[in-house]
Amino acid sequence: MKKLKVAVIGSGSTYTPELINGFLTRTDRLDVSSFYMMDIDEPKNQIVSSLAKRMVKAKGLNTPVVVTSNLEETLDGADYVIAQLRVGRLPARILDEKIPLKYDLVGQETTGAGGFFKALRTLPVLENIANIMEKSASPGAWLINFSNPSGILAEMLTKRGGINSVGLCNAPIGFEKHLRSKTNNPADFDYDYVGLNHLSWITSVIANGKDVLPELLSEEEFMNYASSPDKDFLKAVGGIPSYYLNYFYNHSKCVDDAKVRATTRGEDCVAIEEDLLKLYQDETLVEKPALLDKRGGAFYSEAAVSLVDAIENDLNTVHVVNTNHCGVIPFLAEGDVAEVKCVVGKNGVHPLPLINPNINQHIVGLTQGVKAYEKLTVQAGLNGDYNAALGALLTNPLIGDARKAKGVFDELLVAHREYLPRFFA
Repeated sequence: MKKLKVAVIGSGSTYTPELINGFLTRTDRLDVSSFYMMDIDEPKNQIVSSLAKRMVKAKGLNTPVVVTSNLEETLDGADYVIAQLRVGRLPARILDEKIPLKYDLVGQETTGAGGFFKALRTLPVLENIANIMEKSASPGAWLINFSNPSGILAEMLTKRGGINSVGLCNAPIGFEKHLRSKTNNPADFDYDYVGLNHLSWITSVIANGKDVLPELLSEEEFMNYASSPDKDFLKAVGGIPSYYLNYFYNHSKCVDDAKVRATTRGEDCVAIEEDLLKLYQDETLVEKPALLDKRGGAFYSEAAVSLVDAIENDLNTVHVVNTNHCGVIPFLAEGDVAEVKCVVGKNGVHPLPLINPNINQHIVGLTQGVKAYEKLTVQAGLNGDYNAALGALLTNPLIGDARKAKGVFDELLVAHREYLPRFFA
């Protein structure tokens, strides 16, 4: 096996032990020569990386775990770079969640105005990582990005080119596992996954020789899963929505519910992270604690490390990733990034054709609109383009209103000024 330098950017994240555990369960397939743990939050990085070191030692390995805040050192000669960035950290997320509520808009870290500003903060940072990788990473190195909003960041990286990159989300794995369970995991199980990151639908489910989607659309469980208003809703949509579509289909309710909550999700995460970091400092802890599951990110390591495994060992297995759809989504432009099923091996990611390319026009229209928003967001974030930013918010179905778009943009722009220098150049 080839020895691999694995670089983790944002290693102070409390998710990191989950990622390290994924590699430690595949030592027979992936020979990691070193983990480089890079984060600008040095105290958190020391705490999390110390647990990673104990996990490696408990596995009986002597793999170096290098703790650093030096990005160039981290990327030099790296074979796989896993990015899990949160520019501005949780305080920035909390602002993303609270300020939009003042305008009767949903506050969320990946959708709406909040997700838009997380993209603006992250795009230049990820662009810089790609620039350095192009010069100094190992030939053929891969950037696997878990940072949100994953689809917008993948749109930028894919159009930029120059390095191998792919965007990941843990949600598709949970979606597939649930569908397999519902259909009793038949030998011919297959499905169509259509849309963008956090804007996706299951539009076909093959089990025992037929498409059982119509039956699934009638099940109360899936109606509850998608927060459907009535039994006819999913039939009108023409697919099973991912749970993030709740923000689109029930926007007013999401805003109302958020306004009466005592805390935002970001504030809840602050409390969970404080507890996790205390646990991580326990010198007797040598595995990821159960509390980590409450932080979210189920199947995180499975998504990331199984993708590395597929590339490194030429497994040609199927993964849902954010990449150039290469024409398999008939209603998206050539070169657009979609969240799409792909065969993954040593030659990269290759999108699979849809089982049924006849997609409901509702899905077509909503996806095209959000894709236009994503492209404008990339333009705004990379260039500090105020007009593109307002255009993006006007295009986003969760905003649309000109007064609200300008108000929330101007207020969040000031709130995040420290992280948005291109808008103030």
